[in-house]
This record gives sequence, structure tokens and C-alpha cells, in this order.
Amino acid sequence: MSGLKHITFYLDFISPYAYLAFERLPRALEGLSYSVDYQPVLFAGILQHHGQLGPAEIEGKRDWTYRQVQWLAGQQATPLDMPAAHPFNPLALLRLALACGEKGQVNRYVCETIFRHVWLGGQDAADATRLATLRAQLAPAQDPGSDAVKAQLKTNTSLAIAAGVFGVPVMRVEDKVFWGLDALPMLRDYLSGGAWFAAGHWDAAGKVPVGMARPASAPAFKTP
Repeated sequence: MSGLKHITFYLDFISPYAYLAFERLPRALEGLSYSVDYQPVLFAGILQHHGQLGPAEIEGKRDWTYRQVQWLAGQQATPLDMPAAHPFNPLALLRLALACGEKGQVNRYVCETIFRHVWLGGQDAADATRLATLRAQLAPAQDPGSDAVKAQLKTNTSLAIAAGVFGVPVMRVEDKVFWGLDALPMLRDYLSGGAWFAAGHWDAAGKVPVGMARPASAPAFKTP
């Protein structure tokens, strides 16, 4: 695989996995030629579109998620402190990020600053005083509360869904969607021209027939 490859990195600051993937990305792809666009999206909007709950909304999975991300952070040597409360409403942070960017894209410095506002220090990510300080630090060119910025977040989220995004973080290259922190090695293999991709396994995996589907009205499968 030759030439510079372009990555679209879809993120929501509410996601600890998005934070860890964001911090890990440069090292995971070290030595490769690529470019990246960072695009904030509303994770809750993506979940709603697909009729799903977030990890923090499912009993048991919530605790597991918080334990796992702290362990993963230690494994990759990324500082991480759980915020004072989670989940929280990320809209102010997403709109602030977009107000600092152009055409729905945000530079790495802005993303890094907001991610660390959330995931370092163990404070309230949605605290009004802290948000005001963050806004003063980033000095957005646009008003985060403007109709244009709000519309851009909706557009980003809609375009992400149309591109096959079903969660965050997602790294999309061409028509391929790589989901999650643990997809970084797979992404590297693709960018490196890995044999698995060249052999057509990516496309073949998407052609497996559906053997059973749970009706929307049924709460669970029943075993005979």
C-alpha cells in the first residue's frame, strides 16, 4: 500500500477509550506516513440512532468499563483520573472544540486540551467555572453557543453515522472503520499493507449470513 493515507478520527470527550486512543495514536502509528482529521461527534446521538445504551448506562458494564480503562491507562503509561462524575453532559465541550476549529474539524492541541480537562485531575468535567477557564484558554474564534456551531455538531454526527460509525473512538481510512482503542494495531497493519487485508478477508468477514435476529419487541433470546 503506497502513498499518504488519511485518517478521520471520530471522538467524544465523554469516552475514556477515545481519550486513551487519542493519546496512543502517535506511538501506535510511529514510522508510518499518514494524516489525521479530528472530528467531534455526539456519542449519545450515535447510540440513539442505533438503539443502543452506552457502557455507563448498563449495570455491571459501567463498573467494568471504569476498572478496565484505568488498567489500560497504566499499561500504556497514560495518566488517567476518573472525573468527579460520569457520565456527564459533553455538549459544552464538543461545541467548544468545534468553535475552535473549521468545517467540523479540530486540531490536535484543542482535542488534547479538552481531553485532559476531563481525564486528568479527577474534577467535574461539566463545572461551569472550569468550563469558563477552559474557554478562556482556548479562545475560540466562534461562539460555542451559536446556532452555526450547534448545527456543525449535528452535521458531524449525521455524517459519521452515514460513514458507518457506530461508536467512539473510530478511525476511518477510506471505506474502512476501525473501532476502539484495541483497533490501533489493526489500523497500523492496514496502513502498512498487511497481508490479511490484501487477501480480501476484510470484505469476506462482512458477508457472513445472519443466522438469527432478535425481534425488537423481545427482551432476550429464549433457549429451548
